[in-house]
Amino acid sequence: MDGIINVLKPPGMTSHDVVGALRKILNMKKIGHAGTLDPMAAGVLPVFTGQATRFLEYALHDRKSYRAELTFGFRTETGDTEGARIAESPVKALTDEQVDTLLSSFVGERMQVPPMYSAISVNGKKLYKLARQGIEVQRPPRPIVIDSLKRIAYRGRTLLFDVTCSKGTFIRTLCEDLARAAGMEGTMSFLLRTRVGSFTIENAHTLEEIASAPDECLLPIDLVLDQFPRRQVNLLQGKRIAQGVATTLQNLEDGRLYCVELPDHKVIGLARAVDGRLQAHKIIYIPE
Repeated sequence: MDGIINVLKPPGMTSHDVVGALRKILNMKKIGHAGTLDPMAAGVLPVFTGQATRFLEYALHDRKSYRAELTFGFRTETGDTEGARIAESPVKALTDEQVDTLLSSFVGERMQVPPMYSAISVNGKKLYKLARQGIEVQRPPRPIVIDSLKRIAYRGRTLLFDVTCSKGTFIRTLCEDLARAAGMEGTMSFLLRTRVGSFTIENAHTLEEIASAPDECLLPIDLVLDQFPRRQVNLLQGKRIAQGVATTLQNLEDGRLYCVELPDHKVIGLARAVDGRLQAHKIIYIPE
């Protein structure tokens, strides 16, 4: 089974737990997920199987969308309601207009400091492992992009909002920063990922659905490869590229990756244009 499964991750499972469950369901080991979701979070988790795992890195650059809830009045050590409270504040009353202004002020390019409870490595050590030992280290801020922030419901103590953002954005940290900008403490109390690139929650499948009909839930690798320009080659050219022989083609953009396919649209893999020739980059099919 070479392809992609759009999994609807339930709350309470880690992304690694989902991969483990699918390994048992599909009876295969070569499985990986694109983009970690917090254990308490639910929603879209694209999982790549078989040969598709070779293209995981190209799925991580897509924009992601979430529905999140921010609860005002306290902050926790983990940034969500599963952690111990470490700070509290009075809850201020805001108007809808003030909330909208607050949200709009966060749209655009920003720098964000990753939370200690995250899978990011610093000096070879996972931050969450250090955090569990009570160790806090300096984390350099990283550039992120907030494409949109929209108020869904504001109820005084809680703010439900939709956000679309770049890879590497921590919604837990965004919630804390929003509360701080409003003069309060805050923490993330709910998170649902609704989209990762072209994968949406409307088309996601539960583990139970996948177990009952795995073939019906499998999507083609093309969903990831479609982001690359396609170059069709003949059988001889396809064999040469697949075997690692740089092959001359016309009208190549130097340095660009191309999805190489045969006349019958069978995908050979990705190849990079170098000095007017295509060089194999990630090959998944060798023509006979």
